[in-house]
Amino acid sequence: MAAVFAQLADAFPPGDGDAQPTPEAPVASRGVSHGVLVLALHPAALLPVARRLRDDFGFDLFLDVTAVDWPGAPLRFEVVHHLYATTHRVRVRLKTRVAEADPVVDSLTGLYGAAGYQERECHDMYGIVFRGHADLRPILLYEGFEGHPLRKDYPKQREQPLVPYRPPQGALVR
Repeated sequence: MAAVFAQLADAFPPGDGDAQPTPEAPVASRGVSHGVLVLALHPAALLPVARRLRDDFGFDLFLDVTAVDWPGAPLRFEVVHHLYATTHRVRVRLKTRVAEADPVVDSLTGLYGAAGYQERECHDMYGIVFRGHADLRPILLYEGFEGHPLRKDYPKQREQPLVPYRPPQGALVR
């Protein structure tokens, strides 16, 4: 594990840890948390860094994507991806921050097919838009659901609009 982390440390030097990452310095900070290498990235660097991790370092398994809501922060949402290298048996966490007004990050579906469903879930729950994702239809919620229920400002007592029942297309109705 230490050898892989050392290679990654050389490949992804951190910028000034106090500043937000920029396209010129895409890795704002890096560290190890709970045995997982953590890279804080500029949103524009997510796809190139993930591609390099897959192609050059063997991170061949997409584990998950989620978000963390930080209400009141200028960059409200932290989008978090976890990747795994089956040959080295190590994980890496990629974190990037986006603003509420423009919660957009690149989709990783072109690199990892398994990202498709999980990006749809993150879109449902937080409203994060995954640029390049071919199908961001709701996967956990229904068409017409208003809001994003895992945002911390979502009113949990809110009533949702009723939608008429529609049998699945092509279903046998008896």
